[in-house]
Amino acid sequence: MSNTPTYIGFEEYSQHIPASIPAAVQQATSRFIVGRAARVAELPEWEQLRQAGSDIRLHTIENMDVYLAQFEEKVKAAGGHVHWAETAEDARQIVLEIAKTHHVKMAVKSKSMATEEINLNQALEAAGIEAIETDLGEYIIQIAGTGPSHILAPAVHLKKEEVAALFSKHLHMNAPDDPIELAQIARKTLREKFLAAEMGISGGNFLIAESGTLVLVTNEGNGRMCTTMPDLHVAVVGIDKIIPDWESLTVFLKLLARSATGQKLSTYTQFISGARRSEGEFGPNEFHIVLLDNGRSNILKDPIGREVFKCIRCGSCVNVCPVYKNVGGFAYGWFISGPIGAIFAPQMLGTQTARELPYASTLCGACADVCPVKIPIPTILRHLRRRVAQGDEFSKPSMPAPLQVTASLTSAALASHWVYRFGTRLLPLINPLFRHNNWLTNMPYPLSRWTKVRPLPAFGAHFRQWWKKRRTTK
Repeated sequence: MSNTPTYIGFEEYSQHIPASIPAAVQQATSRFIVGRAARVAELPEWEQLRQAGSDIRLHTIENMDVYLAQFEEKVKAAGGHVHWAETAEDARQIVLEIAKTHHVKMAVKSKSMATEEINLNQALEAAGIEAIETDLGEYIIQIAGTGPSHILAPAVHLKKEEVAALFSKHLHMNAPDDPIELAQIARKTLREKFLAAEMGISGGNFLIAESGTLVLVTNEGNGRMCTTMPDLHVAVVGIDKIIPDWESLTVFLKLLARSATGQKLSTYTQFISGARRSEGEFGPNEFHIVLLDNGRSNILKDPIGREVFKCIRCGSCVNVCPVYKNVGGFAYGWFISGPIGAIFAPQMLGTQTARELPYASTLCGACADVCPVKIPIPTILRHLRRRVAQGDEFSKPSMPAPLQVTASLTSAALASHWVYRFGTRLLPLINPLFRHNNWLTNMPYPLSRWTKVRPLPAFGAHFRQWWKKRRTTK
């Protein structure tokens, strides 16, 4: 089994984007944007909060080893078990061994991007353990057999009619296309799973070093059910989720819900510090946390790229991205989509594998404008583009030779006045070879990388004449 989720590739998927996905995505993300704007407007100190969040995350990134050691000490003092996973395979084996020791046959899972990252569901099923996603969106895509298409709302690409069809097929019933009734069906089905499961699995939004506390932020209550009803709770969390103290958490809770769903505070905010200590307490008998590295330590060595770890997974950058809105989340080929996926996947998987993702952006900067912790996403995108094209101390160049030549020639042409003017006269002459209804299709490589997905407007040579005429008339 691979250490990371299968990477499909932006170019490959974008050739086959279903027409329904952009429409559904645009409708949903527009609601998120409006809600965020309303909540942000209520806080005059919003920009100060953003700066504080950015400063705290940068400080934590620079001192991650210290805070992780402190976190481990506090968890153990509270009776919890800490496991270090250098790779995805290590993490899978740790969870499987815990499950085997406790004779687990069924596990219920709260929404977790870390378990998506390590392909945990597939590993559990291969070991004969039924793994049930209990977040409504995750449950829907699990029965659909796909991955998430949005960081926050994994089934955002599906309409209620499509969800009803999935429920009808997989639950062997005639499900209506009413959202409330569909949620009630899922609730009834999942309640039986909560009661039967021997193990609950979760991710984590934050890890508080000061007290060894795992923080979970959810809106459906399923996270609380997963982490308290089974006798065994296992959390898989990336080491980048560490924060120094409770005071830091107060900043991030104000930023997260407002940026993610347009709420002042999420419905459920859990603080988990070890297992239950007496019979009168509520919670599992055993608490295990798997701290996942899986390449993060290598990313920390890059002073520019490591700012990706400031991310608190709110999804606001995804909601405003024009590329994401037009192609949807699956086009990114990985479990994290949008601008944050475009800077995270190439560093995690390597630019040799995900070299096209840094180019899946217009560099408009909207993502950086809304990011609650001020991640300089356009700067990191340009940094990774340079790595793809030229290579650096972290990776060799991975851009195909024809593209390198084309890029060099284009750069030279745009830098030379006479060459540019000559090109404006030459290019219109090739229009008849590829023109179809004033659009250029089926262009030769490397332009075919674009035109097999989207046509180009026909080349024209009228701008300079138009500009001269405009200046004259003024």
